[in-house]
Amino acid sequence: MTSPTVDLKVTNATVVNANNSFKGGVAADDGKIVAVGSETHLPDAEREIDAEGNFLLPGFIDPHVHLGINAASDDYKEQFKSDFETETRGAVHGGVTSFISFLSYSEQEYLPDLDYYVKAGEENSFIDFSFHANINKPHHVDEVWGLHDEGIRSYKLRYVWYKYVAPELGIDESYEDRVYHVMKQVAQMNHGVTMFHAENADLAKIRREEIQEEGRNDLEAWKESSPNIGESMMVENIGHLTEFTDSNSYVVHMSAGESVDVAKRFQDRGVQLHAETLPAFLAHTYEDDMGVWGKISPPVRGARTKKRLWEGLRNGVIDYIGTDHCPHDRDAKEKGEGKYGDVWNAIPGDNNGMEYMLPVMMSEGVNQNRISMERVVEVCSTNNAKMWGMYPRKGILAEGADADMVIVDLDKSDTVDDDFFHTMEPRYSSFHGWELTGLPTHTIVDGEVVVEDDQLVAEPGDSEFMPRLDSGVPSE
Repeated sequence: MTSPTVDLKVTNATVVNANNSFKGGVAADDGKIVAVGSETHLPDAEREIDAEGNFLLPGFIDPHVHLGINAASDDYKEQFKSDFETETRGAVHGGVTSFISFLSYSEQEYLPDLDYYVKAGEENSFIDFSFHANINKPHHVDEVWGLHDEGIRSYKLRYVWYKYVAPELGIDESYEDRVYHVMKQVAQMNHGVTMFHAENADLAKIRREEIQEEGRNDLEAWKESSPNIGESMMVENIGHLTEFTDSNSYVVHMSAGESVDVAKRFQDRGVQLHAETLPAFLAHTYEDDMGVWGKISPPVRGARTKKRLWEGLRNGVIDYIGTDHCPHDRDAKEKGEGKYGDVWNAIPGDNNGMEYMLPVMMSEGVNQNRISMERVVEVCSTNNAKMWGMYPRKGILAEGADADMVIVDLDKSDTVDDDFFHTMEPRYSSFHGWELTGLPTHTIVDGEVVVEDDQLVAEPGDSEFMPRLDSGVPSE
């Protein structure tokens, strides 16, 4: 009697999960993983991919994306819809198979338009997706439980970072009263999270004025305008409020070594204070030749801080990698002044993070012996799936999980130039000119090969919105 044939199997691979790795392969059928192990235990398949001894990983999950924010567009909803296609096209080339984007309104409420965004994603995205909600105005606080019921259970507060900058965004300051109110609600939720941008606006304002009076206009000046202690002071506040409310908090894009020390102190006494950092912060220093393309908020810092972030990532204080993917048109990012224009006027935020996430973590992490392959899988896939209610549907190569996988060749290299990325044109990022080593050869989404040898071989529109319910994201 012959065994049943499945849709796909990957063989001759080093299969990697967060807690182990082994030689073997994975089989998938009808979008799900049906077998993991040695090749002798895998069923026959209609298609077999020989991984040629390379690494087979669960697809990466980017929890920190900002679709729709392009400063060159005056139609947020239409831009969001367009970005679903262009930016997830880049994501699959980079081995990212799920992501979460922020929704960000000013005067409007989120709930009336939520069906639009779900439909836009399901019709245009190459990968499954979910949403966070920015709490920009008092009426967004009033929507928290309504969003909760619709499967959006993460809410981002910027404290008072926009107190003095970017009034055109219409983002109110969130003082401790609003922060407390949101955190108390989150404390009552399953899978609820309050997210924080941690920079000190008042300190940054006076530092910016002092530095601009000196006539300085470079990334070092931008870095000094928001000093390390400005971030760590805010993380300290967040930690105390998280402990006081017995809530669950997540600091996005941690950039300062002092913040790692503060977070560890709270974590050691059982406070649910989670920390994320960016590939850009792990790879760059302010001395790199990035021009205004390297303007990120919070800023890229120095070599000592970069080393401390890697240490925090290895020892578990920083447990999550996101990219803060900000798809601005290049001319809008530069404010028409070119790559080496006015750093004070340029728009903050790096572009193409979803596509460079895996290559940077391989090139600067695994290939530089800064971090193990298993730990990369943990912080870029498994932990992100657990944090955002997707596990064990996502983030692991195991029977019953979605067949989201990426084959990685640690010796494969490419130079980041105008043709490296596959997203909205014109393409750019802080890594322009870098040679990255450790790239995907195949990206598989729901058991279907989407990218093979750098060629896109699938169409968008077969993705799902992943609501986070009391038991997490539904398994089907």
